[in-house]
Amino acid sequence: MDAPRRRLGPASAVALVVASMIGSGIFTTSGLLLEQLGTPLRVLAVWLAGGVVALCGALCYGALGRRFPESGGEYHLLRETVHPLAGFLAGWVSLLAGFTGPAAAAAIGLGLYLAPWFGGADWRLTASAAILLVVLLHAFRTGAGAVAQNLVVAVKVLLLAAFAAYGAVRILGGGAAAAPAAAAAPPPELDWGAVAVALVWVSFGYSGWNAAVYLAGELREPDQHLRRSLLLGAGLVTALYLALNAVFLAAAPAAELAGTYEVGAVAAEALGGPALAQAVRGLVALALFTSLSSLVMLGPRVYARMAEDGLFPRLFRYRGRAPAAAVALQGGLALGAVWFSELGTLLGYLGFTLGLSAAATVLGLVRRRRREGATALPVPGWPLVPALYLVVTLGASAYMAWREPLPSLLGLGTIALGLPLWWRLRRHATAAAGPAARGRP
Repeated sequence: MDAPRRRLGPASAVALVVASMIGSGIFTTSGLLLEQLGTPLRVLAVWLAGGVVALCGALCYGALGRRFPESGGEYHLLRETVHPLAGFLAGWVSLLAGFTGPAAAAAIGLGLYLAPWFGGADWRLTASAAILLVVLLHAFRTGAGAVAQNLVVAVKVLLLAAFAAYGAVRILGGGAAAAPAAAAAPPPELDWGAVAVALVWVSFGYSGWNAAVYLAGELREPDQHLRRSLLLGAGLVTALYLALNAVFLAAAPAAELAGTYEVGAVAAEALGGPALAQAVRGLVALALFTSLSSLVMLGPRVYARMAEDGLFPRLFRYRGRAPAAAVALQGGLALGAVWFSELGTLLGYLGFTLGLSAAATVLGLVRRRRREGATALPVPGWPLVPALYLVVTLGASAYMAWREPLPSLLGLGTIALGLPLWWRLRRHATAAAGPAARGRP
């Protein structure tokens, strides 16, 4: 059995967090949020709230990652803090929602943004080509893929920050195309149900703040670097999200932005004409490609860990320097989602399902800390930090389930489908281990 080596440093961990977070959510969600909430200020407030919640989650996951510094994400953490069944269900959710859905969403967004560059070609072909490329990048050597990703992520962040700065200068100098009459119109009455749905969508936009824990077993000195990597990555992305959204929402009239997926391109054209819009399309495509790359890099580590524990086919274990079969599986599932789903249908399902998985992990932290004490699992701001995360995440999810039941039912159905699979795989693993294993809990 080949085990992963600890060859990744803190820069790679931060880059993974940033690449995982800056995905389809920031470039496709704000137009939908504006349509739901009615005013740019409310949209910014929801993005700020989402960033605070993500930072609270990063503090909680940082404590768990230091205590259990192995790869596997929620699968590994929940099996250690709650029960192997909880861990398996989190891994099952990761397979269908945690990585496949966001990877498909990133690829779909990339295809949509680049569609004007390829004439009338089907954007799904571009999305599929991107998925196949990242599968080849990560299937054989972890180190090479990580170095390439670190460089691209650094370029991406610098270019996005430069666009935000340029946009701010243009807007403050009177270069935006926003309509004064629309700005002066009275805002619609605040709908708290819409706020709850918006928080779930925004939680998908911030998903990825926990990325480093999926590769904890491959990080050098995870006890020192893991929490800092999570916080630095999440804090950097939160600041960048707020700056970008401020520019997006102030650059063009709300009527042009509301309901559109390509909010970045619309804002860029209002600021600098077609040339800037084309440049921003390329920049967004780069951002989405690195997000897709990080997801295809991280997800297979969960399935490989489950295969090592006998809860997934042995084919998907580590073989050599990377879990190549698991990477290929992740790419195949993402390809299927690209061709058989639409971006709009993914947002609520992913936000709801991933929120439940992360909330269960934070509850596992609370349970384990009560057993082992504060010294074993130190969390700055305890107990306010986990309480705030749980109240906002579970409260928004419950409100969304009441207001828009279909995405919630799909999420709960995904979890329920894992139950019979767990019993079957558990029974098979016990039988394969021999009579001596039958008495184990």
